[in-house]
Amino acid sequence: MKARFLLPLGLFAALVVLFAVGLGLNPREVPSPLIDKQAPTFTLPQLHAPEASFGSRELTQQPVALVNIWASWCVACRQEHPFLMELAQRGDVPIYGLNYKDERADAIAWLKRHGNPYRVSGHDLDGRVGIDWGVYGVPETFVVDGRGVIRYKHIGPITPQVWREKMEPVVRQLQQGGA
Repeated sequence: MKARFLLPLGLFAALVVLFAVGLGLNPREVPSPLIDKQAPTFTLPQLHAPEASFGSRELTQQPVALVNIWASWCVACRQEHPFLMELAQRGDVPIYGLNYKDERADAIAWLKRHGNPYRVSGHDLDGRVGIDWGVYGVPETFVVDGRGVIRYKHIGPITPQVWREKMEPVVRQLQQGGA
């Protein structure tokens, strides 16, 4: 008789634990299956010079780089943009852009109006490169080491606090030769 009541009680307790764990997760910290793996190989036309290309090869020409996925239609991209401008001005780390599912003219006008923090921005009109990188929204930013390995992914706008607490330590470690 007791066993008959213990099974439903055990299942209920297991569900409570699962819900408690799920409620404690931060949706901005969705683990990427690409962390510590080679960044997807890609070649895209440059946003400002479509006859020239930008690709994964450029990401391996320094010890560390940021790849920021952005679009002119993205409200949160506008929120993070002043900080990206500040980072670019400081020159701490090169920032590359991946303009995602955006019209070229709109993206260029947006950068002209708000400033351009990117060394180069690739134009991913159909979003296929973004899909390869596991992007499901913008903005998203990746820290890529000099071997082309993704070391960190941030979903959402980069703020000074996010930079200081999460991204900068990874960047500094990679700049000092750490993996």
